[in-house]
Formats: sequence, C-alpha cells, structure tokens
Amino acid sequence: MEHAALVPLSPGVRSCHTPPTLSASESSAPRTPLLERLALHRPELRAWALYDWANSAFFTVVITAVFPIFFLSVAARDLPEDEKRGVFGWATTASLCVVAFLSPLLGAVADYARLKKKLFAGFLALGVLSTGGLFFVGPGDWHLACWLFGLANIGAAGSFVFYDALLSAVARADELDRLSTNAYALGYLGGGLCLGLCLLLIAKPELLGLVIAPDADPYAKSLPARLGFLVVAAWWALFSIPFFRHVREPDLPLEHDEVAGTNPIVAASVRIAETFRELGRYKQTVLFLVAFLAYNDGIGTIMRMATVIGTQRGISDETMLTSILVIQFVGIPFSVLFGRLAQRFGPKRSILAALVVFVVVCALGYRLSTAAEFVAMAGLVGMVQGGAQALSRSLFASLVPKHKSGEFFGLFSTLEKFSGVLGPLVFSLAPTLGFAIVATNGFFLLGGVLLLFVDVERGRAVAREIDAREVQLAAERDAARALG
Repeated sequence: MEHAALVPLSPGVRSCHTPPTLSASESSAPRTPLLERLALHRPELRAWALYDWANSAFFTVVITAVFPIFFLSVAARDLPEDEKRGVFGWATTASLCVVAFLSPLLGAVADYARLKKKLFAGFLALGVLSTGGLFFVGPGDWHLACWLFGLANIGAAGSFVFYDALLSAVARADELDRLSTNAYALGYLGGGLCLGLCLLLIAKPELLGLVIAPDADPYAKSLPARLGFLVVAAWWALFSIPFFRHVREPDLPLEHDEVAGTNPIVAASVRIAETFRELGRYKQTVLFLVAFLAYNDGIGTIMRMATVIGTQRGISDETMLTSILVIQFVGIPFSVLFGRLAQRFGPKRSILAALVVFVVVCALGYRLSTAAEFVAMAGLVGMVQGGAQALSRSLFASLVPKHKSGEFFGLFSTLEKFSGVLGPLVFSLAPTLGFAIVATNGFFLLGGVLLLFVDVERGRAVAREIDAREVQLAAERDAARALG
C-alpha cells in the first residue's frame, strides 16, 4: 500500500490526506513480533512444531506417494493384481490396529511413570529404522516390505500419541490453537519439499551422478526410489533432534491414590478403569470425541478413497500425483489462517466452517468428470484438512486434564486410527459411486451437529478443576505421610 506524500501545510490547515493523530500510548505500542503471533517465539514451541515437519516426510512420501507404487510395481511384482492390493491393505490395517489397541494403555503408562519422551523416542527410532530398512527391499520381497512398512507405521503413529500429549505442556492455553495449526503448516511444507526432492531423485537420478543402464536388473532400476526411503529416514531423524533438546516433560505429581514404585502396567490399568468409571465428569470431552470420530471418518474416507474416485472417473495417475502436491502447498497458508480464525472465532466455529467446505467437496465429487475438477477438489481439501485436524488436536488438548494427557491422547489416537473405516465400508456396500459419495456427507453432517452441542468453555473448566483438585489431594497426601 502506497503512503501519501507529506506536504508542508500552513499553521492551522489540515490536509484531508493527513492521518488522524494517534495518542502517545497508541503510537508507542510495539507490534507483536511475527514468531509470537505464530506461537513459535520460544525454543520449546519451535522444537515441538518442527516434529510435524520431520514426520510429514514419512506420511507424504512413504504412505501417500512413493511406497504404494513401489510396493505394487517392485516388491509385490510377482503377485496377482488383486492379491497385491489385498496384502498392502492388510499390512496397513494390521499396523494401525496395533497402535490403536496399545495407545490408551501406553498413554496411561506414560502419565504415571513420566515416560512420554522415552516412549516417543522408542517409537521414533522404530519408525526411522524401519523406513531406512525399505532401502533393502528388492523385487519380490513383499514379505520384507510388509513387515518394514507395518513397523514404520507403528513407529510413526505411536510417536504421535506422546507428541500430541505434550502439546499442553509446551504451550499456554492461548497458544494451543496457533501452535497446532502452524505445526501443521510446517508439516505440509516439510512433507512437500521432501516429496519434491524424492520425485526429483526418481525422475532425474543423473543429477546425483546415478547412471542406470536401460538393461539394468529391476533391483538396480529401483535404486532412486529406495534412496528416497533413506532420504525420508534421515529427514525424519535429523529434524526430530530439537524436540529432544528443548521439549521437557512436565513433572506432574502422582494421583492422590497412587504409590510410587507400582508396576506401571498395573497403575496404568487402574487409571484407565477409573477414567471410564468417571466418564460422567468428562461429558463435553466425550461428546467432542464422538463428533471427532464422525467427521474425521469423513475426512479419512475422502483421503483414502480419492484415488478410487479418480480412477473410476478416468483421472490419470499424473493428475492424482499432482493433486497430492496441491494439497501439500495449499495447506501451508490455510493452516496458518485457521490458527488466526480460531484466535478470533474459536476453534469450534473454525472446525465447523471447515466441515462446510468438506460438504462442498463431496458435492463436487458427485459430479466429477475432468482432471481440472479433480485438482480443484484437491485445492479445497488442502484449504481445510490441516486446519480441521490441527484445531481438533488443540481443542481436545484443552478439554483434558494435563495429568491425564497421555491417557486421553491414547484414546484420541485410537479413534483417529479407526476413522475412515466406516467410510470405505460404505463405498464397498454402496450400489453406485454417486451414492457412496453422498453417504460420505453424512459423516460431516453428523459430526458437525454433535460438535454444535459441545460446550467448550464448560469442558475446559472441568479439566482445570480436575487438575487443581488432584494437585490439592496429592499435597494433602504428602503432608499426611510426612506427619505420619
């Protein structure tokens, strides 16, 4: 915006272009630094957010773009076509089920024994090493590929349980939404850049001095893709280092009825049982979880079934791969924007706005016929997917007691893993593709209606009350033991 030129005026004459005089307090008010507006102004905030950048390389390259093609064309090349897809689907489902069933228990163990960072490190190591191991998968090695891919999935999904649980430990209440959405933006950027690097390596291996003869054996021809898996593993490990340096696990007291030295599995099981008996105290949290399960099932369905829709409507593989990049890079500014929207209108309203856009996406999918429309759909998904999921994470973090964050995020992880199960089932049972797409809208509508009834402020107040009450009871317990 251009500034008006300053013109000398006679005393007492005021130009119509002269800006109004600011008071001393207004003119001297400092502008909030950019990093503070992004909730990235402290080392622990930046380190936490950077893990989204780190692990998105795995989700973008391995899960979404490169490995599925590598598996079908190289690792499982000797299997029949139908069996290839079945084996790959079972490997994915089995690994996610492992994490889904273990997450609540491990989350409660982490809360009791203060093991969030150690368990995070263990799952991270499993994911990184398994991803790097994909380098050694050759033609026909589908057993090895399935095992490594499954273990990498477990590592990635498991690390997120403890990563998400530490969100409320590094951010203040007024920073949760901005930090979560800006971390998603970093994830989109990191995943997109790593994917671009790997695709460049696959398309132009000569840029790195790799010369592959036209008559080379299949193992040699797959070298660029396999090197891409090493790139992902290195990227994931390298950008996780700041997390260990700057994110500290809070030193929360044991619950008032717990004793130090109890077997962590036993203590965690007792915690989970107590939480389920006391679910009445967490009405708003439970209602949000049910709403999340519904609308996230819709999001998961769109992401999993987009290629099915595209294939049946005659969309080329190149267009669908381009659409992945569109989602990545459109998601960057819009994830940041959703953080600003949440700051002004609240996370609940911002999520509801995103669900409206998903309803539009389903409507477009119903009449999809051209590549341009498919890319446009991808753009709309990129606009709202990161914002909806990031704000769901931060909103949930504000609805749970801090001393139970691992346990609750374990449950959150379980529901997240099962999201997208019912949607594909609808696609399988629906008589037509159009009917299945329309039915997917039901998940967004149901989730939106349930979310409308979530009293966010009441839920947050209850979480604070439970935390304060537990601290008080623990202090009374310690005082009684000291006197006794």
